[in-house]
Amino acid sequence: MRIRSVDTVTLKIPFSDLYDGPRAKRRGWTEFDTLLVRVEAEDGTVGWGEAFAYGCASAVNAMIRDTVAPLVVGQEIADVAAFTLKLQKDLHIWGRYGVTIFAISAIDIALWDIAAKQAGKSLAAHLGGRVRESITAYASLVRYGGAEPIAVMTQRAVTEGYRDIKLHEIAYEPIEVARKAIGPDVRLTTDVNCAWSLAEAEDLLPKMKALGLYWVEEPTFPPEDYETHKALARFGVALSAGENACTAQEFTRLSAALTFPQPSVIKIGGVSEFVKATNHAASLGRTVMPHSPYFGPGYWATLQLAAHLEAVGLFEYMYVEPEAYCGKDIPLPKNGQIAIPNAPGIGFTPDDDTLRRYRVA
Repeated sequence: MRIRSVDTVTLKIPFSDLYDGPRAKRRGWTEFDTLLVRVEAEDGTVGWGEAFAYGCASAVNAMIRDTVAPLVVGQEIADVAAFTLKLQKDLHIWGRYGVTIFAISAIDIALWDIAAKQAGKSLAAHLGGRVRESITAYASLVRYGGAEPIAVMTQRAVTEGYRDIKLHEIAYEPIEVARKAIGPDVRLTTDVNCAWSLAEAEDLLPKMKALGLYWVEEPTFPPEDYETHKALARFGVALSAGENACTAQEFTRLSAALTFPQPSVIKIGGVSEFVKATNHAASLGRTVMPHSPYFGPGYWATLQLAAHLEAVGLFEYMYVEPEAYCGKDIPLPKNGQIAIPNAPGIGFTPDDDTLRRYRVA
């Protein structure tokens, strides 16, 4: 493929966290920052990608526009993984992680979308075949911080058919409330987002084990600290991390210390790095639990990767309701299962009305 153009679309889409009852404190996060990348080949085939953009959309957009796109437009690309690895090499002086790799991630996803479309196949089929037609989703709740909303929302998710629920709670009490609310047969996890000190982790992990948590995510800072994760494994609780680890290189260190590595396709370096990281995790006998709390092309690409890679375990579904979806006919969970599309490419078709209504100038 020869690339004709690279364009970006920045969106800000409000969402509801589905809870209307009393709260201990006001909601914090209320909008999704979404950065889409549209790449067009000279034969007219269009690929769509997504870059991680929460709180940093303008910076990532500038990186794509000013630094990455000029290296992509006009290029003849026969091997997507080789090309985006070259981008990593060419751009390494700006840092291997952060906005640089977020930008490359979006380009990589879009290029794979084009390649699969030109082959007339879904991305999963183009990568080598599908191992599943649907995947179990877990309800990934926002942080509510109080007992009442936690009880209400976890019970709601169970009534909708979810058998796996993830909290974003850091205190013991709301996690205990969730366990009592849903009973022992629904798997429960919590994402700490690096909030615990080492002493707090050592105090709380035995309690998490007693509550039967399926995993505890990013218990301490820094999230890529291999030695601390390895040491905390002694408490017998499965640990997960990886949403903040970029490139497969980082995962070759981190995966060995985790039960469930968690690559994020819009942060790790796109499809190319995700595949490498997952294959390495599989070689260690690990099950990968992708990070995917977003609804743009990254959502669709993650589903295609789940269709192709047997080591993928569950799909993270952000348990909220956006005002609109940027893609048409998004496959949403039904009774905790998501049917994986088999359309050419990643399957994403933009909803032009949503792009017009929520576009940020």
